[in-house]
Amino acid sequence: MINSHKVQHIFFDLDHTLWDFEKNSGATFKSIFEELNFDFSLEVFLDFYNPINHYYWKQYRENMISEIELRYLRLEKTFEAMKVPTSTARIDRISELYIQQLSTHTHLFKDTISVLEYLNSKYTLHIVTNGFEHVQQRKLENSGIARFFKTVLTAEKIGVKKPHPTIFLSAMKTAEVHPEHAMMIGDSLEADIQGALKLGMQAIHFNSHKEAYHEECLVIDRLSDLTNLL
Repeated sequence: MINSHKVQHIFFDLDHTLWDFEKNSGATFKSIFEELNFDFSLEVFLDFYNPINHYYWKQYRENMISEIELRYLRLEKTFEAMKVPTSTARIDRISELYIQQLSTHTHLFKDTISVLEYLNSKYTLHIVTNGFEHVQQRKLENSGIARFFKTVLTAEKIGVKKPHPTIFLSAMKTAEVHPEHAMMIGDSLEADIQGALKLGMQAIHFNSHKEAYHEECLVIDRLSDLTNLL
């Protein structure tokens, strides 16, 4: 269980926690498909792309591939799985458009704004994200939630990714808070939750992927649950 009386600072993940990555990614690909006149189904593409993207993000998080490789491989392997002929030039163009357009879409999980307004009146809020530096700030600003966060720390800025302890320690040092007064809220059990718990932070797992339940920390299915817990 959690001890909300000790909590002074709350650190949020961004993608899949506040900012609805799957919905925004789908909208981005929809506009790209229209611009490039693709003649295959967006729905079929996303059915292949989403799990492949998750796989390569995990590879990227574990420093097994670079950012450039991540951007290329997730598309190349999707087209291969779909048995759709493609080219390096086409993949590079899609990747370029995707990064340009992704942060212009602003879908948030249900109740994000009202929950942040509530928490911001009681705690100091921060973002700790593995996303790319130049994209994450635009997501926050365009979706209207940048105003809630005192600090935004990206893995790219620190040089290591969650769950590496350095990124959590850097976030707490910047916020001037000790672990016992800090809480992490995120969608990834490995990156967000286990990484924070190992350093003595409290944690709440937002189960946006509908994964199997566990007992490592409190698990919620809706962001609105936070208003009853904190």
